[in-house]
Amino acid sequence: MIFLAELPAPSRLGDVLMSFLSIIFEGAPYILIGTVMSGFIAAFLPSKLLERVLPKNRVLSTLIAGFMGLIFPVCECAVVPVVRRLVQKGLPLSCAITYLVSAPIINPIVIFSTMSAFQNVEAKTGVLGSGGMAFARISLGYAIAVIIGLLLLRKKPGDVLSASVAAGVARAAAETEAPAPPPFNDRLVHAMRTAMRDFLDTAMYFAIGVIITSVFNTQIDQARVDLVAGSDWTAIPSMMALAFVLALCSTSDAFIAAPMAAFSSAAKLAFLTFGPMLDVKLIFMYAAVFSRKFVIWLCVVMFVLVAGLAKPWTMMIDQIQPKPAAAVKATQP
Repeated sequence: MIFLAELPAPSRLGDVLMSFLSIIFEGAPYILIGTVMSGFIAAFLPSKLLERVLPKNRVLSTLIAGFMGLIFPVCECAVVPVVRRLVQKGLPLSCAITYLVSAPIINPIVIFSTMSAFQNVEAKTGVLGSGGMAFARISLGYAIAVIIGLLLLRKKPGDVLSASVAAGVARAAAETEAPAPPPFNDRLVHAMRTAMRDFLDTAMYFAIGVIITSVFNTQIDQARVDLVAGSDWTAIPSMMALAFVLALCSTSDAFIAAPMAAFSSAAKLAFLTFGPMLDVKLIFMYAAVFSRKFVIWLCVVMFVLVAGLAKPWTMMIDQIQPKPAAAVKATQP
């Protein structure tokens, strides 16, 4: 009782700090995993391996890159440093961007978490159930990622990447012969040093985004969000904006969207698709890899594609998802 009496009174700053720490503790492990992966990629992945494994046809390789998240299942917090190293190791730019956009959605953890979150949502006309929402999220995420990748087929690394990352790609491309691999211990030290640099670089931008997210989560009346749920014209962009500022991890955001009964399935799909592709923290993390002009272009294209496709995509999935017998009888005259 004496301990409880000495606790400080609740304050707005305390709420912000509590939200900040909770998001940091949730996202930091994924950043660590991603940067450690990037370090091992830099140290152990042969420079020309990706060029030999992927098809020579850039369109086909871009289509395949959309499923790389099944092999490298990382969330949006971890994928950015991984992509930077993959590009420097020879992964074509269109494939790298496709993987960057699709990996936070098309990976086993996110698929199962989405199905689990929507398992109590009954599949009926106009409402996507557990399997329907999971399939809609995966398919729409893949389609958008591939469209963006195909738009970048003719782009050069210098047109998209920041100056430092583009210089690394140029140095790797200039190597005509692969140097003899150093001893294992030297490569392990190089991997750890690279991971440390990537972690500090990525964590700085991540922390800036988390600060903005924490202020929004604690200082904005969340009840006002329900005022725009009546029409998809306002609900879809509003849910996308909410996903942008909340900056939730793709492994857990479905549990936030599922209980929002006031919003349509299209609005929830927009929330679940747009959030892993673009949020406050990702803006700053993208800035560490890409040029400012490309980041702006990427934000606009993602917003337009998700906002424009969410409603028709939901209607398409609704037509093919199995419905209970009661729901089918209700729609018959």
